[in-house]
Amino acid sequence: MRIGLLSAAAAAAIAAALISLPTFAQTKTVYIAAYGGSFEQTMRKDVIPPFEKKYGVKIEYVAGNSTDTLAKLQAQKGNQQIDVAIVDDGPMYQAVQLGFCRELAKAPVYDDVYDVMKFKSNKAVGIGIVGTGLMYAKKVFADNKWPAPTSWEDLKDKKFAKKLVIPPLNNSYGLHTLVMMARLRGGGEKNIDPGFKAMKDEIGPNVLVYEPSPGKMTELFQSGQAAIAVWGSGRAKALADTGFPADFIYPKEGGIALGIAACPIAGVKNETEGDAFVQFLLTPEIQIVLAKGAGAGPANKKVDLKPEERAGLPYGEDVKKLIAVDWDTINANREEWNKRWTREIER
Repeated sequence: MRIGLLSAAAAAAIAAALISLPTFAQTKTVYIAAYGGSFEQTMRKDVIPPFEKKYGVKIEYVAGNSTDTLAKLQAQKGNQQIDVAIVDDGPMYQAVQLGFCRELAKAPVYDDVYDVMKFKSNKAVGIGIVGTGLMYAKKVFADNKWPAPTSWEDLKDKKFAKKLVIPPLNNSYGLHTLVMMARLRGGGEKNIDPGFKAMKDEIGPNVLVYEPSPGKMTELFQSGQAAIAVWGSGRAKALADTGFPADFIYPKEGGIALGIAACPIAGVKNETEGDAFVQFLLTPEIQIVLAKGAGAGPANKKVDLKPEERAGLPYGEDVKKLIAVDWDTINANREEWNKRWTREIER
């Protein structure tokens, strides 16, 4: 009898273990590659937890700028580890062209996306928009009795010697600066030489550092080393939301539109979950989260932000005033420009 009882107990334990195993085994890990800084904080706090709960998966967040993410996709070609990539619009065109993205699964939410945020290939979609302009430390300007900046040309003002920070060329903000300098001197994407000359001779002497990291950019302002920078409206809003007295302006010559784009990666095991995550990012609830937390202007036209939530964001009429750059020309020349930048600007 005792042996029978033990066997029954053992059988019950084994049955209980077997019942619990499938739940554990079915918990998938989905890899999302996207920006660091305030965007990462917003994703980890307010986007990923509700998605994990809704779909019963675990999200691993792979932080890095757009160039980092594109490099990871290239390194993992044929054995992709990343399920969804979120990068700037320029690198996303490259990702699509290189075959890393697959066609978006059909879903009603895509009908609500602004046409300007859609990719002709239908292999990526804009999930938000920010604008590139000038951020400055209000207290530093007030203490020095400096007027607020109004123009791209202010970057060459000698009073900003070693007080200016610009991201490097492999970052969209640095690229936008180069393009605008070229345009303002009679060139442009198809004639970038005037831009390089301006960066080297007029603006370079003022640059404290060409900084790609959002965290380090924030530290440079908080420590008082930086007074002015080329940055995005979303990044500037995130810094201002911490209580630091930062302000952001679009130069009178125009700010530049920077789309935040997402694509489901081709050749992965978690296609269904990847599709669901891209769609989740475009739902009105998450669009509001990205607007408030990451400073991303909504891509979903059904999103209505309160006046206080719109502050500093490209929204409504402001979006129409932003300049679009020629990504086809830029991407065809970007590798050469990067080498030239390293050789001539960041020596």
